[in-house]
Amino acid sequence: MLTIHGEKKRLCDGLARRDFLKIGALGVGGLSLSSLLAMEAAAAGAGKSSTKSKKQKSVIMIYMCGAPSHQDMYDLKMDAPSEIRGEFKPIDTSVPGIQICEHLPLLARNMDKCVPLRSVVGSPNGNHDSFICYTGRSFQNQPPGGWPSLGSVTSRVLGPTDPAVPAFVGLTPVARHPPYGSPGHPGFLGPAMSAFRPSGEGRADMVLDGISHDRLNDRRSLLGSLDRIRRDVDASGMMNGLDAFQQQAFGLLTSSKIVDALDVSKEDPKVRERYGKGDDKNFGDGAPRNLEHFLMARRLVEAGCRVVTLNFGRWDFHSDNFNGLKNTHLPQFDQGLSALIEDLHNRGLDDDVAVVAWGEFGRTPTINKDAGRDHWPQVGGALLAGGGWNRGQVIGATDRLGGVAVDRPVHFGEVLASLYKHLGIDITAATLRDLAGRPQYLVDGHQPLPELG
Repeated sequence: MLTIHGEKKRLCDGLARRDFLKIGALGVGGLSLSSLLAMEAAAAGAGKSSTKSKKQKSVIMIYMCGAPSHQDMYDLKMDAPSEIRGEFKPIDTSVPGIQICEHLPLLARNMDKCVPLRSVVGSPNGNHDSFICYTGRSFQNQPPGGWPSLGSVTSRVLGPTDPAVPAFVGLTPVARHPPYGSPGHPGFLGPAMSAFRPSGEGRADMVLDGISHDRLNDRRSLLGSLDRIRRDVDASGMMNGLDAFQQQAFGLLTSSKIVDALDVSKEDPKVRERYGKGDDKNFGDGAPRNLEHFLMARRLVEAGCRVVTLNFGRWDFHSDNFNGLKNTHLPQFDQGLSALIEDLHNRGLDDDVAVVAWGEFGRTPTINKDAGRDHWPQVGGALLAGGGWNRGQVIGATDRLGGVAVDRPVHFGEVLASLYKHLGIDITAATLRDLAGRPQYLVDGHQPLPELG
């Protein structure tokens, strides 16, 4: 097997990324871009109007790693005691009667384009895991192989819109806490339905490096012959997905669409300035606060991606909650998400792209001795936008202390059902077979939110 050696960052199996990224190694069965796609998928699996109706529908999901405090963002409790309400004040929004946190002024200005959810329930426990956001299900009592994420299901059911553009892209980091770096796992659908995860190093190699298309096709033919041999002796199951990885790799190499979409330098400078840059370094054991990912997500759905997930920050403020929120997370989140929402509307994509931003649970009503809020799976919050939905409304309510849902509890699964409906997938009819051959519905008995229309 031909391998071109390199240095620097090492993957979970001990191979350096530069060992197999070079496009020149695409032949003779060597580790290559298709192997990058396959190995990253394997690593992820080891961790935890009539015209308008014909337009491609997409979803952008922002996973807020570590779970933000709902009562400090969209559900402030000014009538609660000081040890519960905290130090933030509410401000009016563009929708009369809806108020949100003072440190989210740009989102407040765009509230007519949004739907705050104040009563999200269904988190199985207080453990940090992105699973509930990506699947709408508990990670307990899973079928063989595990539940697949929204992006993986969409990849399987709808497929790509273009062979050169992955249906499912995850703008996710490698995080010290693996669920914070997850784009959503493929579960029983297998690694071929994993997210395509462009990385800083790998992106430079998604172009032909002095190789003509004819020569690339010769290598593709040779790879096909060798892989038929390897498939006969493979016992890991990875070979079953290799064709999909190779098709994706060759599609990427023979088209500039995905590379161009990832290159935000091609964007209007004024648009880039509106989004901002943020911080591309991981925050603690969480994700970066990379505002260019919001812009990249918009560019990806325009290029044809059906589902884009991005992970943002680390909201697990058990201590110094208010300084952490107002000095870092809230202003940057406000800038990035509001820019995305405005941009989608300005480009006429607000009916075609659905956006959801949320974490895995809420935070305790009572502020602890370290000025933080702890885990609170009983209820949390979220923000929806776009999707052609009925916007400028609030769905759900919590009690005076923000501790339990008292009006219209919204389950994670209902939101996932709404996203599938937006994508054009009939959750009452579509089933997928798990590894035991049993048909499984996409959501666990939940229906789309009727309030969204």
